Amino acid sequence: MSLFDLFKRKRPQPAPAAASIQPVARVAAPAAPDAAAPATEPGDDAALHGGPERRERDRRNARPGTRILVIDDSPTIVALLKRMLQQNHYDVLVAYDGESGLEIARREVPDLIFLDIVLPGIDGFSALRTLRRDPLTKDVPIIMISGNAQATEQFYVQRIGADDFMKKPFSRPEVFSRIEALLDETGTPRHVARPAQRPGAAAQPAAPA
Repeated sequence: MSLFDLFKRKRPQPAPAAASIQPVARVAAPAAPDAAAPATEPGDDAALHGGPERRERDRRNARPGTRILVIDDSPTIVALLKRMLQQNHYDVLVAYDGESGLEIARREVPDLIFLDIVLPGIDGFSALRTLRRDPLTKDVPIIMISGNAQATEQFYVQRIGADDFMKKPFSRPEVFSRIEALLDETGTPRHVARPAQRPGAAAQPAAPA
């Protein structure tokens, strides 16, 4: 053995370095499913959030046999209203001019009428006055409709006899909110015009002065 090997053997060896300890993050185990929680399937979220929408749709559905007459010379407006109303189970009658509209109204006596102001032949205001003079149609709720600015202005001046007005273009919620304001759940007008005095009732004597 050489002196170098002897020196190397007797040389103190460095102590091994202490192992560094790194903190380990604790990961929580996934919670077991709650037996009381309802199981959800694809599409359940829409069902949960669609509850009010379904209730609103059901509320808008018509009583079977509820009929609405649409009098408008625009095929686009007629088709739009007809589709909206039929989707909610209303029976829809259609007329494209005032004369035909008056004839259908007298013959069918609908539960409600959408009446355009600007019509060929008899305009909406003339048709409105005729409907209000007729005993068969005098209590039928009538919603005037128009996209014409001048006709809209005239409506607020000559609206005697109309129950409501709707400006074109209109939305589905607007259409049904107007209907529901005028017809109750049975399709009966909410505000039926009543005579000031029942026919045949005796007049009340005047109070003494």
